[in-house]
Amino acid sequence: MRLPLTMTALLIGACSMDSGDDVDRVFADYSGADVPGAAIMVIRDGEPVLARGYGLARLDEGVAVTPATNFRLASVTKQFTATAILMLVDSGALSLDDTLRQHFPQYPPFADGITIRHLLQHTSGIEDYEPLYGDPFPEQIRDRGVMELLSATDGTYFEPGSEYRYSNSAYAILATLIEDLSGQSFADFLDDNIFAPLGMRNTVAFVKGDTDVVNRAYGYVVNDGEVEFADQSSWSAVLGDGGVYSSLEDLLTWDRALYDNDLLPAALWAAAWTPGHENYGFGWRIDEYGGHRRIHHSGSTSGFRNFMQRFPDLGLTIIVLTNRAGPDVQPLAEKVADLYL
Repeated sequence: MRLPLTMTALLIGACSMDSGDDVDRVFADYSGADVPGAAIMVIRDGEPVLARGYGLARLDEGVAVTPATNFRLASVTKQFTATAILMLVDSGALSLDDTLRQHFPQYPPFADGITIRHLLQHTSGIEDYEPLYGDPFPEQIRDRGVMELLSATDGTYFEPGSEYRYSNSAYAILATLIEDLSGQSFADFLDDNIFAPLGMRNTVAFVKGDTDVVNRAYGYVVNDGEVEFADQSSWSAVLGDGGVYSSLEDLLTWDRALYDNDLLPAALWAAAWTPGHENYGFGWRIDEYGGHRRIHHSGSTSGFRNFMQRFPDLGLTIIVLTNRAGPDVQPLAEKVADLYL
């Protein structure tokens, strides 16, 4: 029987004291009563063996980071967008080899060569939407607004499928496709088909004015020791590429779900975790670390840096969530991995 996280947390100090002290040292810069913080969890065979919160989730209120704190996941969101697309593939609503123009005929003819697979694997060559939006920004743009910007472009960076170029645009298109095929908002589709069935009660695709984020961490940037509020950018309303908020508690549930086939058949999970160009699958990167197969993704946006890495052959997962704009937390997560591999 799996213990709930609140009960398991009581056992963590006793079973991993030495490693916990080492992890504390890794995240020493995130500790304190007046600094934005971090949440770290180590999961072994579906159970948390270490969970830590450092620093503050909301500086103005003095709210500490805990395993229940919800952080903006940024590009860690892409694994949920990819899973939603694969659920539609599984239902027969689309094929990975469908072209962009099959579903969005308003696109110029160059989109005939772009497939759903290309969008998932960042090999579409489609333009980045951020430079197309202009400066100053009149308001936050949403996924469908990204679609409108991109439909006015006249080509791709390269022949689709021939190269890799990381693309937030591609995942905004995928979110819009999910809405069109399902008849639901992207946020509602994720909730109805992934979050609610799994019991990820506090995970949401955040829509300002429409959804609330409980236990929310706000984002900050630290410059020369000075902390500044930096929670939202002009891109923060685009959901498919980075708009999900979640916590260690809910990501523990998600990690457990990735070991079974309740959401997707094994063949589609295998496709998601098969590396293409630059070792990218569908919403995940696949490589080796410490001699072991690793599936991972980072996330970076205004005020947040995150990293989730899974070693499925070992049943080991390490999640790091932070509410500050830097530094890159992948090296910190890898230092933690070195303690447990």
